[in-house]
Amino acid sequence: MIDKLNDGGPFFTYPIMILLVIIIALIVRGCLKSNSNGKIIALIKSISWFTLAWGFLGRTFGLIVAFDNVSASGELTPSLLAGGLKMAILNPLFAIVVFLIARAGVIYMLSVKKETDFEPNGELK
Repeated sequence: MIDKLNDGGPFFTYPIMILLVIIIALIVRGCLKSNSNGKIIALIKSISWFTLAWGFLGRTFGLIVAFDNVSASGELTPSLLAGGLKMAILNPLFAIVVFLIARAGVIYMLSVKKETDFEPNGELK
């Protein structure tokens, strides 16, 4: 697992891992403490979108690294592209997994909310 985090570029994958831990903690807190669910749900949504954007930013940097390696060597070989492409694939994949975990937590927390916790337009109070 640590090897995959390092393959994706520690600058991008470790913050995604930290955000995953924060999201899980918020989901647990939201499930245990139902009086402030609206604020926690909004926070989880925001963090999950940030995580997704961070992962795709990592993808962009991975592609830049891959193309820089090719241009620096002057020839196209699979080993030159491998490092950058691995970074370009791992970051968004990890971010999407974290995003899906966060959204599953939001769906669960919304499903257990009482009818009285919603405004007539469907928004949380």
